[in-house]
Amino acid sequence: MAAGAEFDDQVLTSTLEAFADTIVPGVKRGPDDRAIAGVCDDPGAVEAGALELLNDPATGITAGLGPLAQTLNGHATAYAQEHGRSLDEGVPPFVALDYEDRVALVDALTTPGHPEQSGWVLLSMFTNMAYDSAAHRSTGEAIADGHPGLIAMGFAKPDSDGLWRFPDFSYGQELAKRHPNTTESGSPA
Repeated sequence: MAAGAEFDDQVLTSTLEAFADTIVPGVKRGPDDRAIAGVCDDPGAVEAGALELLNDPATGITAGLGPLAQTLNGHATAYAQEHGRSLDEGVPPFVALDYEDRVALVDALTTPGHPEQSGWVLLSMFTNMAYDSAAHRSTGEAIADGHPGLIAMGFAKPDSDGLWRFPDFSYGQELAKRHPNTTESGSPA
């Protein structure tokens, strides 16, 4: 991306997608996909909705996403210069890095003692949440829609009425007797 180029939504989106793909890699969406490195054959954080979660006002970070992406691209430019990497100017600097270089840069940014560590760790945590728990979605809807993270973890589907019940003990045996005042719904009386 040429110096002085306007920072727009496309740059923001591809930079954040590349960051999310570095945290939980996924399969490329097509041959021209630059944001997703394609180091995995399964869907990753981007397909799981990382950008949807990051852009949810409930996270409290939406106003900081633009500055974080700009800073990340600045770090990517410095990293490339320091390590002798040439960057394709047609995409944001972080997107232009190879996957291994993205990982090395994110590792450096999230290392204890880095002055910006808390921002990068927060971004990483929300990325993981999108994949691991579909925090931005109703769990039942996410499962019905085939959310890749919940499927990969083997998250149980709800019963036909939309409620989750677990008739089998998770350890294969009852670990404690049910309290005598427990209601039929499982609530303490």
